[in-house]
Amino acid sequence: MYSNGYNVYKNNSVNYASKEQLLLMLVEGAVKFCKIARQAIVDKDIKKAHDALVRTQDIFSELMVSLDTSAGEWAVQLLRVYTFIKDRLIEANMTKNIEIIDEILPLIEDINETWKEAYKRAKK
Repeated sequence: MYSNGYNVYKNNSVNYASKEQLLLMLVEGAVKFCKIARQAIVDKDIKKAHDALVRTQDIFSELMVSLDTSAGEWAVQLLRVYTFIKDRLIEANMTKNIEIIDEILPLIEDINETWKEAYKRAKK
């Protein structure tokens, strides 16, 4: 009963979110799934690590295709950062190397914080 209500809430929050809110949800998801993947690697749960890394890769694919690189040099640079992270995620998934996760997780968290700050400023 409660999980059904939660699913309705979750679907509505996505369906009625602004573009900016969706972007925030994506980057928050990237942080979450990257952390899940890291813990799964520690726990030697290969399937869970793979699934979480694929979800994180998918999020960065979506961020890359939704980025308007005609907006300026900052967007081109951000695309390069997204590409770097996605490439490292693929490598981490192939090798299950926790050091790669430890390298890129702070970058993903920084992106999350940057977009949160940009969203706050845009609302003012």
